[in-house]
Amino acid sequence: MLGPVESRSVSPVFVGRTTELETLDDALARATTGEPQALVIGGEAGVGKTRLVEEFATAAARAGAVVALGGCVEIGADGLPFAPFSTALRALRRQLPEELAAAAAGQEDELARLLPEVGETPVGLGADRSGEEGMARLFELTARLLERLAADRTVVVALEDLHWADASTRHLLTYLFRTLRTGRLVVLATYRSDDIHRRHPLRPLLAELDRLRTVRRIELGRFTRDEVGCQIAGILAREPDPAHVDAIFERSDGNAFFVEELAVATHEGGCTGLTDSLRDLLLVRVERLPESAQRIARLVAEGGSTVEYRLLAAVADLAEDDLIEALRAAVNASILTVAPGDDGYRFRHSLVREAVADDLLPGERSRINRRYAEALEADPTLVPAGERVMRLASYWYHANDPAKALPAVLDASVTARRRRAHSEQLRLLERAMELWDATPADIRATLRPVDYTEAYPPPLSERRGGTAEPAAPLRYLDLMAEAAVAGRRCGERERALKITKRALHLLEEEHDPLRAAWFWIQRSRLVQALARGDGWKEIGTAQDLVRGLPPSEVHAEVLATAASWSMLRDPGPDAVSAAERAVEYARMVGAEDIELNARLTLGGLMVEAGDGAGLDQMYEVKEAVLERGLVSVVGRSHVNLPSALEGVGRSAEAVAILREGLRLTQEWGLRDSEAWVWVNLAESLVSLGRWDEAAEAAVGAQRTSQSAKPRGGAAARLAQLALDRGETAEAARHLAAARASYGTHDPMPQHNLPMSRLALGTAAAEGRLLDARAEADRVLDAGFPPGTQRYVWPLLLDAAVAESDARALPSSGGRDGRTAFLGRLFEAVRTLATGAPVWRAYERWTRAELDRAEDRTDAGTWSDVVTAFESLARPYDLARVRHRLAEALLTEGGDDERARATELLRLTRATAVHLGARPLADATALLAQRARLSLTTAPPPADPADTLGLTSRERDVLRLVSAGRTNRQIAEELFISPKTASVHVSNILGKLGVSGRGEAAAVAHRMGLFPVETLTSGSRG
Repeated sequence: MLGPVESRSVSPVFVGRTTELETLDDALARATTGEPQALVIGGEAGVGKTRLVEEFATAAARAGAVVALGGCVEIGADGLPFAPFSTALRALRRQLPEELAAAAAGQEDELARLLPEVGETPVGLGADRSGEEGMARLFELTARLLERLAADRTVVVALEDLHWADASTRHLLTYLFRTLRTGRLVVLATYRSDDIHRRHPLRPLLAELDRLRTVRRIELGRFTRDEVGCQIAGILAREPDPAHVDAIFERSDGNAFFVEELAVATHEGGCTGLTDSLRDLLLVRVERLPESAQRIARLVAEGGSTVEYRLLAAVADLAEDDLIEALRAAVNASILTVAPGDDGYRFRHSLVREAVADDLLPGERSRINRRYAEALEADPTLVPAGERVMRLASYWYHANDPAKALPAVLDASVTARRRRAHSEQLRLLERAMELWDATPADIRATLRPVDYTEAYPPPLSERRGGTAEPAAPLRYLDLMAEAAVAGRRCGERERALKITKRALHLLEEEHDPLRAAWFWIQRSRLVQALARGDGWKEIGTAQDLVRGLPPSEVHAEVLATAASWSMLRDPGPDAVSAAERAVEYARMVGAEDIELNARLTLGGLMVEAGDGAGLDQMYEVKEAVLERGLVSVVGRSHVNLPSALEGVGRSAEAVAILREGLRLTQEWGLRDSEAWVWVNLAESLVSLGRWDEAAEAAVGAQRTSQSAKPRGGAAARLAQLALDRGETAEAARHLAAARASYGTHDPMPQHNLPMSRLALGTAAAEGRLLDARAEADRVLDAGFPPGTQRYVWPLLLDAAVAESDARALPSSGGRDGRTAFLGRLFEAVRTLATGAPVWRAYERWTRAELDRAEDRTDAGTWSDVVTAFESLARPYDLARVRHRLAEALLTEGGDDERARATELLRLTRATAVHLGARPLADATALLAQRARLSLTTAPPPADPADTLGLTSRERDVLRLVSAGRTNRQIAEELFISPKTASVHVSNILGKLGVSGRGEAAAVAHRMGLFPVETLTSGSRG
C-alpha cells in the first residue's frame, strides 16, 4: 500500500466560510445541551463542501465529539443501499464498540441490515413477511440507536454526496430528520446543487426538508476575489501576482476547485494551453501523467467511488512495483488520494473522476467492468462483504453480459430486500426484467427463486405441505410479483401498479387462477393507496378466481382481505363467513400471519354483532403476536382490540392496551400503526373524561402519522373536544381537516358517521337547526350498516338533543316537518341494536331526549338514565344526564326535589369546570339561577342579559323575537311603532353578533335568558 503523499494543489489555509462555520458551531453547541440538530449543506461541484465538513469535523473532534463520516457510494450509475449510514455506523463501532453493542442490544439481527457486523440478517422462506412495517421498524431502530449513543456524548454524523444517495438512504435520512427527539446528536448531509435537475430524485426530499423547521439549510456560494487571492497564496506558499489572481478569478468564477486547478496550471506554466472546455480543464493534468498512471486513473474512475487496493491490483494486471509507482504519480499530481481507512484509492474530486469516466470509449468501459467482475468472482474477499453482491451485479450489468448480469442482479435484489432497501430492490428487479429476454434460455432455466414474496404462490411441488421435489425454474411473472411488492413497500405505487397491470395482461394468456388472484389483491391495495377507488372490484375478481379451488395461502389471503375490507365498509354475515374461512384455510396451509389477521377481523365482526366471545378471540391473537414477535400483526392487534373495547364501553381496558401498543409500535418503528394507536387512545381518553390527555394524544397522532387517514381520525377527535368545550369555530376547522384527510374515494362508516355527527353538532351549536336536521336525514336515508351502532347511537342522541333543546323555539321547517323528523328518530332508535351496556344507556338517553322534545319527560325517566350511566366510566355523559334530571326535578317542584336537584347541579358543574365543558357549565349555572338555587357560597350568577349589554327594552324585544313575533306584533304588544321595534331588533343583532332573528333566538335560548313559560304563554298562531 502507498502511504500518505503530500498534495501540492490544496491550500493548507482554510479560506472564508465564517458564517457557515458559525452556523455549524452553533449547531454543535445546541446538540451538546441535548437538542438534536439537522443540517443540509448544498453547493455546486467544487465549491468546497467537503473542505467545510472536514474543518467542522476536526473542530468538533477537538471539542470532544465523536465524529462519523459516511459517503454515498456510486458504482457506475448505481448507489449502494444505505452505504453512507453503514459507513458511519461502522466508524461509530470502531470508536465506541462497547457503547454501540449496548445500544443495539436485542435488535442486532434487524440492525445487521445496515451493519452486518452486529448480527445476522434473517434469510429463507418467510423470513421477511412484515411488508412496509419492516422498513419502518429498521428506520425507527436506527434512530433509537443514534439517540442512545448520543445520550452521554456528542455525536456528529456527516453524510456526503447526497446527490448520489440511493432511495433507501434518502428515506432513512428524512425519517431521522423528522423523528429525532433527544440526544446530543448532529446529523448533517451535503449535496451537489448543480446536479439537482427537475426530475432528480433528491428534489422531493429537499422540498420536504424546507418544510421542516428543525432542519437548517446552508448554501455555499463561490469565493470572492479576495478569498481567491488567499486560496492561491496558500497553494503557492507566497503572495501571488495580482494580475494572475484577476485572471484565475475570472476563469474560475470563484469556484474553489477550479481555482486550485488553474493555480497549479499557472504555476506549471500550462495556463495558456487550457481550452474553454470544462472537461478539458479537468483532464489536462491527468493527460500529463505517465501512461501507466493514466491507465490506473481510468480503472479507478470506473470501479466506483472508492476502489480497494487489492481489487485494483487484480484488475490492473501490473507488477506490484509498477502499480505503486503509477499510484504514486497519480497521488502526487493530486488526481487520486488515499481513501479513509487506508485500504484503497479514490479521486480527490468527483469532477475529475466523472471527466475521466466520460472520456472512456464504450468498449473500453464494458471491458473494465468485466475485469472487475471477473476479479471479484475469483476472489470475493477483495471488497467488503456488505458490498460484494451489489458491486458484482453492477460490474456485470455494465459489462453488457446478460448471461452473467441476470443471476448477479437477482442475487443483489435479494440482498436489497433483506436490508429493507426496497427502492433498490425495485430498481434491480426492473433491471432483471430488462435483461430477461437477452439472457440465453439455458441460463434462465438454472435460476431458482430464493423464496416467494408475501402469499405469492410457488409451484405445486413447493407449496406448504408439498413434496421435497427440486424447485421449479424462476419465471418472468415471479420477477413481476417481487417488483410489485417492492414498489408498494417503498412508496413507488404508480410503478407497482403498472407492473401489476402488465402481469395481469400476461396472465390472460394462461390458466393460472392463483397467481391471477394474487395480482388482483395487489392491484386492490394499490388502487386504494393511490385514491383511485375502494378496491372492492379487484377483491371480487380475486374471489371469483379462487372459488372452488383447494385451500392455499393465496385463497386464505383473498378471503382475509375481503373480510377486512367488509369489516370497515360493509360488515355483515358475508364478512363473517369470509373471515371464518380465511382462518380455516390459513390454518390448513400454515400461514400464521394470515390466520392471526383473519382472527382479528373475525373477532371485531363478532363484537360489532353483539357477541362478546369476539373479544376473547382478539385477546388471544394479541398474546400470540407478542409471544411470536410477529411485526406484521402487532400494530393491528393493538389498534383493533382497543377499538372493539371502546366500542362496547370498556374504555379503561382499551387505554391499558393502547399504552402497551405505543411502547411496541415505537420500539418496532411502526409509525402509521403508532398513529392509529394515538387516535384510539384519544377517543378512549375522551370517554374517560381525561380531555387534556386526549388532546395531547390527538396531536401525537398528527405528529406521527405518515398517511392521511390517521390524521383525519386525530382531527375528528379534536373537533369533538372543541365542540364539547363550546369552541364552535375551532370544531368546524378540525372537521374540515378531517374530511380533507379522509377524502371521498373510499367511504367507510367508521369515518362517515362520526363526520356526520360532528356536522350535526356544529350546526346545532350555531343555531342552524334545519341544517342539523338535514344532516341527520341524510344518514337516516342511507341506513345503518350492521355493526355500526357504536357510531350511530351518539349521532342519534345528538339529533334528539338538538330537537329537545329547540322545543321552545318557533317550529323551524313547520310543525309537520318537525313531527315527521322526530318520528324517524323514534323508529331508528327502536330498530338499533342494544347489546352492550353502553348502547342500552344511549338508547334510554335518546328516548328521554325525544320525550323531552315533545314535552313528555319526567324525573322518573331521567333517573333511570342517570342510573344507567352511573355504572359506566363516562363522566361527561353522566354530568349531562344529571343536568337533565335536575331540570326535571325542578319542573315537578317540591322541597325534596329541589334539594336533590341542587346536589345534582353541583356535581354537574364540578365535572363541567374540570373538563372545560363551557356549554354544560353555562347551562348548569343558568338553570340554578332560574330556580334560585345556590350551588356555592358565592353570590348568584349575574343576569346574562347584562353581560350582553342589553337595555330593559331590548330584553323585552328579544323575548318576543325569541317567541317568533314579527316587528308589527312586537310593536302592538309593547305599544311602540313598528319602526322603533325594527331599530331595537337591529341593535340587538349587533350586540349579540348575529346576522338574523333565528340566530338571535338561538343565542337567547342557549343562554337561558327567558323561561320556557314566557315564550309559550299567549303565543300567537
